[in-house]
Amino acid sequence: MAHPGVLYLVATPIGNMGDISARAREILAAAGVVAAEDTRRSGRLLRELGLERPLLSLHEHNERARAAELVARLEAGENVALVSDAGTPLVSDPGYPLVRAAVEAGITVTPIPGPCAAIAALSASGLPGERFCFEGFLPARAGARRARLAELAALPHTLVIYEAPHRLAAALADLAAALGRERRACIARELTKLHESFYRGSLGELAERAGREADLSRGEAVIVIEAAPPRAEDAARLDEALAVLQRFLPPSAAAAAAAELTGARRNDAYARALELAEKPAREST
Repeated sequence: MAHPGVLYLVATPIGNMGDISARAREILAAAGVVAAEDTRRSGRLLRELGLERPLLSLHEHNERARAAELVARLEAGENVALVSDAGTPLVSDPGYPLVRAAVEAGITVTPIPGPCAAIAALSASGLPGERFCFEGFLPARAGARRARLAELAALPHTLVIYEAPHRLAAALADLAAALGRERRACIARELTKLHESFYRGSLGELAERAGREADLSRGEAVIVIEAAPPRAEDAARLDEALAVLQRFLPPSAAAAAAAELTGARRNDAYARALELAEKPAREST
């Protein structure tokens, strides 16, 4: 009986071909079949890498049916490489039914890490990245989009959102209305490509720019938005925790413990710990 194959989840460039890893190229070269969201696009990628491998389409309309076929090939000993149009498979891209079916069948699933637009945008946004919520694409319809934003408005984490060029201006207007015009944000456009651009400012400012600058709405965009400000009751809980912990611990250790206890961001807890530590000194002068 043949040993089962391996399902490889291969991250591919989001723009710059220089970002393909040596390991990703080796896996693609050796795969029995490459399952691709768009076989034409992935075919061009393989040709640019100097490779020629069998391609099989796997997209949102056929992925459940394809999963059974690919698992059978894996069970027969064939290695399968899964790629999306760009970036890391399953991150707002097809592939979950295949991975789930492979796991349930006892197939080894191995990620080949690499480019991811969400992580690239977050890292360069200038906003906190220690805790973040990846939302993917917002609903296309205005009513559903606004309802979803109402659910996200109070999250105490940095938000990372994908948006299509033709919906960017409308999405920014809704974001400013739902989350507040003063929330800091960054739009990362055309990441790793020739015209890579970052637009930083408040949501209100960015919404206005999108309405008057056509360039801002060209190409796929990632929107990174700062976390909601702490609610009054959350701030009070943090102060209560710090008041006790700082009697026994230095500010950095007290902040780390208070963040774990209250769910606050560690950087915010540390800044507040320093404020509280300085307060008695100011009051005594």
